[in-house]
Amino acid sequence: MAFPQDDLKWFGEGFDGFPKKLPEDVVEYLVFVLDAQRSDTQTRERLQAFQRALNTLEKKFLKEYIWQRDPLKLDLVREEGRWLLRGQTNYGDSVADEWLIVYLLRELSKEFKDAWIRIYDSDGEFLLIEAANVLPKWLNPEVAENRVWINAHRLLIVPLGKGEEPAPLKQDEALKIIFDTPARPQQYPNVEKEAFHRLKGYPLAISENQHHATLPLPRVVAHVLNHNPAYIASIVEAFYLRDPVSIRLLQPDKTKTQLIFPPEDFVDVSVRFTKVLYAQLLGQHWDPPDPWIGALEKLLQEGKPSEKSEIGVKVTAGMEMLVRHTLYADRKSVREISLLIEDLENGDDTLPTNAEITAWPKREDDEGWLNIDFSEFEKELAGKGGNQGFGDKAAQENLKKMVERFNDFLNDDEAGIEGAGVVDPMDVDNDSDAGDRGWEDPEDSDSSEKPSETKASKVEDASDEEDDDADADEEFAEYEQTYEKFMMLSAAEKALLTEDARELALAQDAEQEEDEEIKKLSNMMEAELFGHGALNLNTSTSRVSGTGLLEGEEKPNKGKGKVKFEDISEDDEEEEDEEEGLLDDDYNLADNMLKAFKGQDGMAGPAGNMMKLMGIQFPQDADDRMRSRERGKNTSLKN
Repeated sequence: MAFPQDDLKWFGEGFDGFPKKLPEDVVEYLVFVLDAQRSDTQTRERLQAFQRALNTLEKKFLKEYIWQRDPLKLDLVREEGRWLLRGQTNYGDSVADEWLIVYLLRELSKEFKDAWIRIYDSDGEFLLIEAANVLPKWLNPEVAENRVWINAHRLLIVPLGKGEEPAPLKQDEALKIIFDTPARPQQYPNVEKEAFHRLKGYPLAISENQHHATLPLPRVVAHVLNHNPAYIASIVEAFYLRDPVSIRLLQPDKTKTQLIFPPEDFVDVSVRFTKVLYAQLLGQHWDPPDPWIGALEKLLQEGKPSEKSEIGVKVTAGMEMLVRHTLYADRKSVREISLLIEDLENGDDTLPTNAEITAWPKREDDEGWLNIDFSEFEKELAGKGGNQGFGDKAAQENLKKMVERFNDFLNDDEAGIEGAGVVDPMDVDNDSDAGDRGWEDPEDSDSSEKPSETKASKVEDASDEEDDDADADEEFAEYEQTYEKFMMLSAAEKALLTEDARELALAQDAEQEEDEEIKKLSNMMEAELFGHGALNLNTSTSRVSGTGLLEGEEKPNKGKGKVKFEDISEDDEEEEDEEEGLLDDDYNLADNMLKAFKGQDGMAGPAGNMMKLMGIQFPQDADDRMRSRERGKNTSLKN
């Protein structure tokens, strides 16, 4: 069996570390400057200029942008004797962050035409995944690594060289090819169009990814978010990934610790989310503990919208979890929020007044993108395309693209072995066309001659299935009843039942081990009996007629004289054969048992033990007595 090659060298073979793999939801990007006319120092300065241009671009387009987890960041590093820019971003559940990075780097490549950019994630060359239906046949995931680059606003692919085996490139190999032969990387227009189709709506899509909502929040929480609205990403994550420890931190009666952000003194403020963050917060079902449930009821009594009140309480609880949980202690946002709280406690800062909060800008965005018109959605799935959108425009465009690709795939008559155009003959239901197949269908004659039996068997099978379903439903109902009874017991009763079940399981294990020991001993005895021939019940064909039970003894011929073969009738011959078979079986059993007993040399053994269990005591034969006497003489001579 062939295993995938991972280029891993073990100890003694030049081990250079385990293969590196990106974590889930992480995108990595590299920027190289490849220009033969630039010195090492000039290359470094060029990369620093690239960093400054990125900062300018971020100020232009990302002034109010909120990253799901990590922002875009390029670090100047030196690896293997060359300068480059490297960065990683954990985009979490927001794929929009990943494509925003692609957009920004691609835009910068227009200005820096000597920059070669590579971007990939845990799925590999994800740009090629977008263009999977138009890729050249040779370009598959096994050979695509380090072959996909962005340069001068283009998507370039390093093709296979003449006589080159299909295999992925190493980074140094790809850079050497680009540096020595810059014209070798090819631009495939169809691949480029499909790979960058998600960037069609940029940069307008950057602002469309944001969502503003006016929420009731405690004054201290409003003060923190007004200082930096980007804190909302960490707050939503802390609430979205809450655990029992986080829930306990919200209950001061259990922790005996005062809340940092108590749910009181609520004010209405506008909060900026990304659409993903807002949907995560809105879709979370939560049973708030005290005092959060009391605060929510109070907001509803004051006439606040129930949905917005619930989201406001969730944001407050998320901030409490974020600041107090040790899991997030090392985050930059947590340290900054803690400093803001310290300034309030020390008197270096004060909470905003109602007049100041009223002056803050307020914005309430339409939430129509959350609603889905399923009739329009079904039209999109059918490829018809409705006039009205069914929800988010970006999602609608992605769905249209998906349906278009699916239809192209189905209409492709030249699809390969994995395509829809080639069907395995065994998957075709052609049992009725036996003449075309060249063989007869063995079931055709039966089905034509006995239609009533076929129908009866189908009815019987259906009834059997119904009985099985009824039995399964009954068993499941019994299980549910038992489980409900168990959950209604007290903790002490549950512990007692659990202990009884554990003891029963241990007893069953011990019984199973005992059975296995008995089976093992039986197998050993059987092997020994077979070794001595005691269980060989086959008819002996080599035994000479007239030989007795013990070797050397004669046995009479039972009075039967010799007769001619032709004088024996067929009936008499069959009867005699049966009697001889029975006689030979009995003879062989007795003969093998005696031989096994004799092979024990008068010592204990399985044959003797078996005879004792049947009430038969065999004396030692003459040979045994002779050997016993010889052993006695030898003992006396030694003494």
